[in-house]
Amino acid sequence: MTATVDTATAEELIENRARIIDVRSPGEFTAKRIPGSHNVPLDLLQREKANLAASHDDTVVLTCAAGPRSHQAREILVAHGWRNVVVLDGGLHAWASAGNPVEESKGGTWDLERQVRFTAGLIVLLFVLGSLAFEPLKWGAAFIGAGLVFAAISNFCGMGILLSKAPWNRPRANAEAPSLEPLTKSA
Repeated sequence: MTATVDTATAEELIENRARIIDVRSPGEFTAKRIPGSHNVPLDLLQREKANLAASHDDTVVLTCAAGPRSHQAREILVAHGWRNVVVLDGGLHAWASAGNPVEESKGGTWDLERQVRFTAGLIVLLFVLGSLAFEPLKWGAAFIGAGLVFAAISNFCGMGILLSKAPWNRPRANAEAPSLEPLTKSA
């Protein structure tokens, strides 16, 4: 099975009872998701690797905001014996852009990529403004810029990892806590 599928192929797989697993943070998932999808955050997969032995042959469609986290999740699952795992190319953004249904909660959390852009931009702005009073602060802005370049080259974003642990990205009090069950439970 190919590693990625387009939205049309994902629709066909879902119609044929594929499981849709969203690997974004609980806050992002609560704010906007594909109907019928289940939240199994990437950090949960990384923590629970020992409990990921393949337990069924159902097709699993992984999604996140745009794709990178889904590819990381697929690598973890394939390394633990999962065979029928594909990534929705372009993630939730591509799904919604293709006109497919999306469930949204009002006043939800921004997706993680948007949170990173906002946070990095705000920090750079504050360092630049601060450097007007204390010139060496300009190096703080340069550090953030270097971090963004590193994130793009390595596809590893430390700021994104930190933000994913922020309180607003955790499950809401009335939300079901993420677990491995939607992924590992036999149908």
